[in-house]
Amino acid sequence: MVDVHNKETRSYNMSQIKGKNTKPEIMVRKFLFAKGLRFRLHSKKLPGKPDIVLPKYKIVIFIHGCFWHGHEDCRYFVVPKTRTEWWIAKIVQNKKLDIENYLKLTNLGWKVITIFECKLRKEFRESTLNELITNIY
Repeated sequence: MVDVHNKETRSYNMSQIKGKNTKPEIMVRKFLFAKGLRFRLHSKKLPGKPDIVLPKYKIVIFIHGCFWHGHEDCRYFVVPKTRTEWWIAKIVQNKKLDIENYLKLTNLGWKVITIFECKLRKEFRESTLNELITNIY
């Protein structure tokens, strides 16, 4: 199926998608900071440039978008009807990189925590953030 947008419109739409400092990421950062935890952001020295790094606890946190990381059995992960093969290949590659980065980080002695954006929605937020704190301490 052909893209429903022309090249310029598609390019603009894709350029508006943020890779850093997303709303879910900021929500987790504010929560951690309020709990007295201090962290680093997007460390280029670590595989996958984790969204949040807690050096004191040797923990890294990735906040993944359900669509971009192919969150299984999630209502927010829907394969687009246009350019389907391209999108599936893109998402499969993202998942492959996620696994590679997880293995590299754990081999370096880091604990890896992944939070999908759907788990930060209103109905799950409190339990997700409480579980995060439990996993840190």
